[in-house]
Amino acid sequence: MNSDDTPAVLADGSPPATPDDLFARLAALDIEVRTVAHPPVFTVEEAKALRGELSGAHIKNLFLRNKKGAMWLVTCLEDRQIDLKKLAGALGAGRFSFGSAERLMTHLGILPGAVTPFAAINDKTGAVQVVLDKAMLARNPVNCHPLVNDMTTALAAADLVRFLEAVDHAPGILDLDAL
Repeated sequence: MNSDDTPAVLADGSPPATPDDLFARLAALDIEVRTVAHPPVFTVEEAKALRGELSGAHIKNLFLRNKKGAMWLVTCLEDRQIDLKKLAGALGAGRFSFGSAERLMTHLGILPGAVTPFAAINDKTGAVQVVLDKAMLARNPVNCHPLVNDMTTALAAADLVRFLEAVDHAPGILDLDAL
């Protein structure tokens, strides 16, 4: 559902995947996950306060677009400071701005606060480029929202990459320390 209770529809006209759809796809890929439920979180600060003893990499996700309408989903360690100008330069994007909630729903099938690399499952048109922080991939597990912000799913970093490849979103790996 969209925030106004109208049914969500992706750019290709299909409904977005549910967490159960995501878990089924992960199981079909033999990807082991551990999921915990918690109250909804909308910010890194809220997630830190509620996550308890979840080990591994905790992330933040930036849904970005440029003037030409190209889109990127950049997933990095939660405490990383990102210079959008340098990031845009490294990706050859021109100038970045944040994507709108409407664009987020149309292309990734999620609401603000639930942004996650798992949302690539919904981008059947291949409109969004996924970029992962190299430093994040050195940590295990990686903790991501499973399309909603009231759960966190942990999986091996290599399995996150394998999932993205399986949904036709082989990620770019960027050394954000070098920016």
